[in-house]
Amino acid sequence: MSKNKLTFSGFHAGEIAFEEHYVDSGTDGIKLYVRNKRRKDHKAFLAERTIVMVHGATFSSGSLYDVPFNGISFIDFLAYQGFDVFAVDVRGYGKSGRPPEMLAEPDLNPPLVATDTGVADFATAVDFVLRLRGLKAVNVFAMSWGGTVAGAYAARNGDKVVKLALLAPQWLSDIPIPIDQGGPLGSYRLVPVHAALARWLSTAPEYARERLVPEGWFDLWAKFTLSEETSEADREQGKLRATNGPIQDIRTYWRAGNPYYQPSEIRSPVLLLHGEWDIDVPLDLAQAYFKQLTGTPYRRWVEIGETTHLALMESNRMQVYSEVADFFDETFKPE
Repeated sequence: MSKNKLTFSGFHAGEIAFEEHYVDSGTDGIKLYVRNKRRKDHKAFLAERTIVMVHGATFSSGSLYDVPFNGISFIDFLAYQGFDVFAVDVRGYGKSGRPPEMLAEPDLNPPLVATDTGVADFATAVDFVLRLRGLKAVNVFAMSWGGTVAGAYAARNGDKVVKLALLAPQWLSDIPIPIDQGGPLGSYRLVPVHAALARWLSTAPEYARERLVPEGWFDLWAKFTLSEETSEADREQGKLRATNGPIQDIRTYWRAGNPYYQPSEIRSPVLLLHGEWDIDVPLDLAQAYFKQLTGTPYRRWVEIGETTHLALMESNRMQVYSEVADFFDETFKPE
């Protein structure tokens, strides 16, 4: 077992510093929310000890990465390991500003916040961190649609990325992708948060569903997720507004055999994580993506058993946490 595997007994929330930043997006009226956690005794700000994260197509970075299951979140874990961790919400998500079209009925406007916008917002967040810490590069972590955002960023900005870790990134698919329910797309969709559990559990074998999400975890996550919804009416109905730009891009790129970017252009070391029961990014899709990473100095595949697309929030989450921390922590270099 690696020296930086964390046990719950060693973690104390009081040792973690938490800061919140609102960063100009370059669009009037839109600020990007960036959360930051690090140990209070963290003094040396180094590129290889700094991580910037971005979320997927539905839920914010806080919802995916900073809900304290069993008293500790993914961001807490990494911060406690000695990393300076930043997580951005792309516009329209979490605590970031919303495009004004999100205040109107969804059928009045086309899909909002396409991947181009996600990449631009992520680039803004990375540049903010570089300025704040006086760095030239950072580590990057992302999942799902965020994997497209981060992967495209890394392919185009290799000098700013030390290492890249991706959990279930998007890639080309010749079968329907579950998040796209078909039909016309408005500017955003309403996601019934409490209904997510049944769909979540259904992706795992029946024998494992009872232990996939420990008792109380889903309720904690749902409460946190809905607390970020700015529409009081939607929040009271247990619904979250999620932009449809990423869904449109599934049709424009991933289902059309038209890559949004070329993974072969990524020049940083890459860790690719995948959950055994992930139906959103099936095994063959993830393997096809891995094979495209031909420009990296080294790449690594880790398959996490008995996990779904939401592995970071399940009973086996610590395996994912530890793999990411070990990858960013190691000093291995190819010969």
